[in-house]
Amino acid sequence: MNYLEEYKKWCESPEFDEETKNELLEIKNDEKEIEDRFYKELEFGTAGLRGIIGAGTNRMNKYTVGKATQGLANYINEKNVADKGVAISYDSRKMSKEFSKQTALILNANGIKTYLFENLRPVPELSFAVRQLGCTAGIMITASHNPPKYNGYKVYWDDGSQIVAPKDKEIIEKVRSVEKYSDIKTITEEEAKQKNLFNTLGKEMDEKYINTLKSLVINPEIVKDQGKELKVVYTPLHGTGNTIVEKLLKELGIENVYVVPEQKDPDGNFPTVSYPNPEDPKAFKLALELAKKVDADVVLANDPDADRLGVFAKDSKTGEYKDYTGNMSALLIAEYRISQSKEKGILSNKGMLIKTIVSSNLADAIAKEYNLELREVLTGFKYIGEQMKLAEQNQDREYVFGFEESYGCLIGSYARDKDGISAVMSLCEAACYYKSKGKTLWDAMIDIYEKYGYYKETQVSIVLEGAEGAEKIKEMMQQMRKEKVEKIGNYKVLKIRDYQLNEVIDINTQEKTETGLPKSNVLYYELENDNWCCIRPSGTEPKIKLYMGVKGISNKEAEENLEILKEAMVKLVKGE
Repeated sequence: MNYLEEYKKWCESPEFDEETKNELLEIKNDEKEIEDRFYKELEFGTAGLRGIIGAGTNRMNKYTVGKATQGLANYINEKNVADKGVAISYDSRKMSKEFSKQTALILNANGIKTYLFENLRPVPELSFAVRQLGCTAGIMITASHNPPKYNGYKVYWDDGSQIVAPKDKEIIEKVRSVEKYSDIKTITEEEAKQKNLFNTLGKEMDEKYINTLKSLVINPEIVKDQGKELKVVYTPLHGTGNTIVEKLLKELGIENVYVVPEQKDPDGNFPTVSYPNPEDPKAFKLALELAKKVDADVVLANDPDADRLGVFAKDSKTGEYKDYTGNMSALLIAEYRISQSKEKGILSNKGMLIKTIVSSNLADAIAKEYNLELREVLTGFKYIGEQMKLAEQNQDREYVFGFEESYGCLIGSYARDKDGISAVMSLCEAACYYKSKGKTLWDAMIDIYEKYGYYKETQVSIVLEGAEGAEKIKEMMQQMRKEKVEKIGNYKVLKIRDYQLNEVIDINTQEKTETGLPKSNVLYYELENDNWCCIRPSGTEPKIKLYMGVKGISNKEAEENLEILKEAMVKLVKGE
């Protein structure tokens, strides 16, 4: 069926309600819009669903969400694990509350018990709740840091991690096999409650989560002492973060917490930012204005589902607020926690540090310094969660820290997804510790660079939307595989890792070895002097992503070399 036939079906079939039909009739003269909404089904991929909210097969709506949930319910029942239930949470986005309740009731209609949070809650608390309750699965309705027109649907399994192979592919097949929207089962909330299938979660789970985080503070007395002086500006960017953060920091003894008033309340329109992403310095505009007024030491922002953390810290020498990349903030937390654990004699001699393939090589240096095993995984925190589970099963390693460059890390094994709430807590603890030594967080970052070398990283996203864009991205990756790349910028290529073909080619010897990781559409270039580049299509957005990193002997040298490398990589990918 082509997109025009599918559009006609949605406009006429009794399967769809009048509101949906009216929305679609409004675009009857816009063939480009009709094509974009119907040229494919919104794919239930390995990260679940993510798309623009609206009517159509390629949109987030109650029909596509219903189909995904019915497929998941069929899988759960086929595996005979319905009795343990499913935990469900949601963020502040448009339709998040409605989708979460719909999801719960579809699962209930299939005989599966649900635990729905009474109000919006962060991703990490959902992961925590799955583990606390011993659930079969978890579902988070969120589009993370995407623009306001998006929403999404993430699926977690019983370990609290997002689904990985083989379950991801098996669930995808079950979702695809739901052919008709009329196959989606329904039940009323009243009936579901009578059958004890519909349950709510609230403050009790919050308390368990908060107490677990507090137990991970390494220097509680220093936090209490220095917390009287430390000034923190925080913004949840209209999302879920402040359901926990302000209370948590106050309980730890951090007295001067200033939440950006214009961004404190949840709002799916994200009225003060064009893009609620703490990776974007523009999202910090109001927070930095407040920081200057109150003379804050540190400025922190979570994305709407609070799994990511963005950071600015004051440089006392210049008075400027310095921006941290995700690599920088995560590795500052890592160095602080690992060095303090070693000093106190509580660092495991079987410890492991996990990073993704596009994250900083500074992690390798820190792991080596503290005799930790470094494990490298594909992009996506679920692969870090997978390694945590394997280590737990094999009892050969103990998880110490894990992170990805996209502003996410996890400091303990209480959850299996990145946690922007515990990252806020850890940054504030580190700030208190360094303050007790007469240093700022920025001083601490410079100390790390002086100790290990000036590692700098950046990324570039080339956005290519729609059917044409998807084809162009495919062509770019094919072209890069054909290119005989021997030099990028000023650096020789030493090895090329092609994760799609599962091979590593040594440029000098032409020897081929395996990557050791699952197949994925990623190309990675190992360059001389500990420098690197990587390219991959985004799994959740219409863009191709370029990553690169360098190591220098000074901040200036590293930044200059990174800029040269970035320009060279962009030209190479664009074929200029």
